[in-house]
Amino acid sequence: LFAFAAMSQQVQPAPCESSPNTKKMKEKAAQISKSFQRPKFWVMGFGWCLAACAGAANVIAFKSWNLYASHVTGSTSAMAFRLEGYHQGEYGSESLKEACLLVFSFLCGAYACGLLIDKNQVHFMGKAFYGLALILNSSLLATAAFIPGRLLPVCLVAAACGLQNAMCTSHFGAIIRTTHVTGTVTDIGSTLGRISMIYIRKGCRCSKLDDVERAEVGVDARKLGVLFGLWSFYFMGGLFGVYMENIIPGPP
Repeated sequence: LFAFAAMSQQVQPAPCESSPNTKKMKEKAAQISKSFQRPKFWVMGFGWCLAACAGAANVIAFKSWNLYASHVTGSTSAMAFRLEGYHQGEYGSESLKEACLLVFSFLCGAYACGLLIDKNQVHFMGKAFYGLALILNSSLLATAAFIPGRLLPVCLVAAACGLQNAMCTSHFGAIIRTTHVTGTVTDIGSTLGRISMIYIRKGCRCSKLDDVERAEVGVDARKLGVLFGLWSFYFMGGLFGVYMENIIPGPP
């Protein structure tokens, strides 16, 4: 008994040795939790409304002029495709010019945002001219709605998309993209994969998660709320836009 008591006294300090590790784990969990703070609800609502507007503008552009305005990836691929077709004599220079001007227009819109909003900080005339950027964005869209023709209106819509996308990423960061959802769906998939792997490692039992894993799941869950809202509003904006185009036809 005396020997057992002596052994237990020697083993007893072990929990004290693990307490620093527990403290470090909690500190790491706190840092992870602070790594992503979900924007305020009104800020998310503002971003979601912009995503809905971009979704509507993009489907209306395709329905009216048979060209997508915000698909820089597709337009860049079209440039290569049209260039090869022009070299082979399958396409004229007009189709190549369309693809090039769409990419250039989107770039010009983003460039205009860089001129108006150089940094995400408060300036002497307000929040870095975000209001002026929004007015310019709406002016481009309104002008495109009343200009006849095909190429000029869709280029104005592309410039508005570039301006809006640059404005949102300047303020909210790269996670908020409001004019296209390729990156959004990519982030949703990778985030779901990280959450799933954490639970798979723990045998799908939430009670086995440690503080760090709970913090990681919490951060990813907050990201999912923002990202899924962006995708949903972009989709609903496109659905609303295509129905409104049937009701209110554009210029010839």
